This record gives sequence, structure tokens and C-alpha cells, in this order.
Amino acid sequence: MSIDPQASTVWWANRITDLPFDFSQEHETPENLAILKDTGARVHVIANQKGGVGKTTTTLNIAAVVADVLQESAELLHVFIDTPGSLQDENLLLEALKYAHDVIVPMPPEGLAFDPTARTISKVIEPSGLPYTVVINNWDPRDGAADLNETIAYIEAQGWPRAKTVIRRYKVHTRASVEGKVVTQYQKNRASFEAREDFYRLALEFGFGGR
Repeated sequence: MSIDPQASTVWWANRITDLPFDFSQEHETPENLAILKDTGARVHVIANQKGGVGKTTTTLNIAAVVADVLQESAELLHVFIDTPGSLQDENLLLEALKYAHDVIVPMPPEGLAFDPTARTISKVIEPSGLPYTVVINNWDPRDGAADLNETIAYIEAQGWPRAKTVIRRYKVHTRASVEGKVVTQYQKNRASFEAREDFYRLALEFGFGGR
């Protein structure tokens, strides 16, 4: 599900021939989010008010992985909501948080992401009282570990909960939207396997194999 007015999630989802999960775009009808409380599903909001941190990639790929793991289930167990990457649409993020059980905060290992992420957490997420976890996203191991370690140190200094799983940067991720694929549909080669592995590890860490 997406409430991002940029609609990048729906653009990507519409390009996928065999979308492995149900999807809807609700930025014009956020009142429809109220139905989530009657589904019994766990609702996970993907949020960071800085654009370009990988919210859409995280939302679609974690949803694909969970759908793959739970493919035998006819019951709706998890809903993932992509949210706007801007302060102007904060009202939409706040609406999604009303129905959420927790929040996933993607954060790339770059200094420009530090302050916007801190603002999102301190001004929006923490006042909601929801549990949240910061996920370091889009780290390129070829750049070395300096930026990663600096980001980990910053997160720990803030006292934020952090996922142990780090989502690495792969070209296959950046091409996926154009090719109309999610991570479970990548070609079977070494790079694609490693790219998929990160999202399966993240789902396992969060316990998304069930309720």
C-alpha cells in the first residue's frame, strides 16, 4: 500500500506482470486506511521524511519476501505502507501511523540523511508511541566500511533501535523498477541471490514469517 503522492510505488507495481501481493494507492483517499483496523493484519509503516532513502524499494521488496514466505496463507497477516518523503505531506504520514503497529525507518549511510531522519523520529514517530526500527539501507560495500560505521555510531548515539541487517546497494535493485520486478523475481545469479538475501534476512529479523 502507498500513501505517497509521488506514486512511485504504484508506477513500479503496475509494471510488474505477476505482482505477488495485493496493492493499493490511497494518497487521495487516506480515510480508506481505517479498514486496516478490521483486517487483523499487522500494519508496518515505512517512513522517513527525507526523499531518496529507499522507502519504495524497501516497501515493495519486504512485501514480496513476506508474500513468498507466507504463500500458503489465505489470511492477510501483514500490510506495508509506503509514505511520503517530504514535510509537506506529514498529514498523510500521521494518518498512516494511526493504524500502524510499528515503523521501519530506512536510512542510507550518508551524512545528509542524519538530520532529516532525526527530525522524522523525534517529531513524528516517537510522539506516536509506536515501536520503530532504523534500517541502514543502500550501503555499497565497495565504498568501504567508514560511512557504515559512522552511521551505526550516529544511530547508537541517538539511542535508536537498529536492525542488524544492512540492505546493500546492488545495480539489480536500481534496475528493478524499470524491468518491472521485485526481489523475489530477480534472475538466478550470485549478485541477485545476495540482493535477495538482505531482504529475507530483514524479514527473518523482524519475525515476518507469521504474526
